[in-house]
Amino acid sequence: MIQRGKHFLQIPGPTNVPDRVLRAMAQPTIDHRGPEFAQLTHEVMEGLKQIFKTSGTVVIYPSSGTGAWEASLVNTLSPGDRVLMYETGFFATQWKNVAVRLGLEVDFIPGDWRSGADPVRVEQKLAEDQEKKIKAVAIVHNETSTGVTSRVAEIRKAMDRAGHPALLLVDTISSLASIDYRHDEWGVDVTVGCSQKGLMLPPGLGFNAISEKALAQSTSARLPKSYWDWEAMIQINSSGFFPFTPATNLLFGLRESIQLLMEEGLENVFLRHHRLGEATRQAVKAWELELLCKNPEEYSDSLTAVLMPEGHNADVFRKLVLEKFNMSLGNGLGKLAGKVFRIGHLGDFNDLMLAGTLSGIEMGLTLSKIPFSKGGVMAALDYLTYH
Repeated sequence: MIQRGKHFLQIPGPTNVPDRVLRAMAQPTIDHRGPEFAQLTHEVMEGLKQIFKTSGTVVIYPSSGTGAWEASLVNTLSPGDRVLMYETGFFATQWKNVAVRLGLEVDFIPGDWRSGADPVRVEQKLAEDQEKKIKAVAIVHNETSTGVTSRVAEIRKAMDRAGHPALLLVDTISSLASIDYRHDEWGVDVTVGCSQKGLMLPPGLGFNAISEKALAQSTSARLPKSYWDWEAMIQINSSGFFPFTPATNLLFGLRESIQLLMEEGLENVFLRHHRLGEATRQAVKAWELELLCKNPEEYSDSLTAVLMPEGHNADVFRKLVLEKFNMSLGNGLGKLAGKVFRIGHLGDFNDLMLAGTLSGIEMGLTLSKIPFSKGGVMAALDYLTYH
């Protein structure tokens, strides 16, 4: 079947890449040991500090977010160290699996995949650790598999109340440049990010934003590392270069995407995402379908995960929407496979793109004979019109 028009990529990442970013990446590759590249590196590093809201160190890897996860662990911890992590969904579980494979002892607080990390439970766990064996707390800020945003600032306060010296590691892979995040203000020690979501780039860049405390601890961390070593990166980054071949053209794109975000203003970016996220939630409510996220204070502004009514398969629905309307929706991951579909509403995204997305979903629900109430698109349009 021949499909005309634009494909609607409405998964929660990789997201749509703006034309300006595509054009920036199409520049001829330059010498990554030359002065023009050094200038590019310095510009990108300063821009990323604004995105992470930090005055500290940021490092960039040619990697996915998974690589940045590993870097956050191997640079701060030693074999057998204990890490407190929270089961908020598929990606929190995957990060835990990386830690286990690296030889760390993980205390994994069980969750229901419908709620964020509970600051009270984190505080209890840390208060019980009288011998201070827990060396790090690792939290996913925005769980891409569930559409739930954990309250990182409250986690930090819980750690402070417990008087615990553990590092705070935070995954912002689907929240960076989409949902308000403050590395310095919230006392985060390592923030993990990547390129293909709020930063509006293709996959291929992973980030660590690093506190002074984390840098100090890295000098005694004994987990094996070579490619992921912060010390080598930071040392040569100061002169504008990398210890290995960097993803040159992705860095061209990153410079442009940072410029786009700065032109809009980060606070406006966050407001835009909140508005589009709330309009999506208004549509789901009007359809009389159920959000996976249970707590309104934890609703994600990057994506919305929608539960399928009993007896209906989300993947069958997604397949119909792709074939009929040329639109990709996110699938359910892990224990949510076939049970939810995910609507990405982050990155280079606006009102009319959301209207088209929700229209495709509403038509798909009708054709799939899924029990729902019509009017979700109109509810979203009403919200967008007056907010």
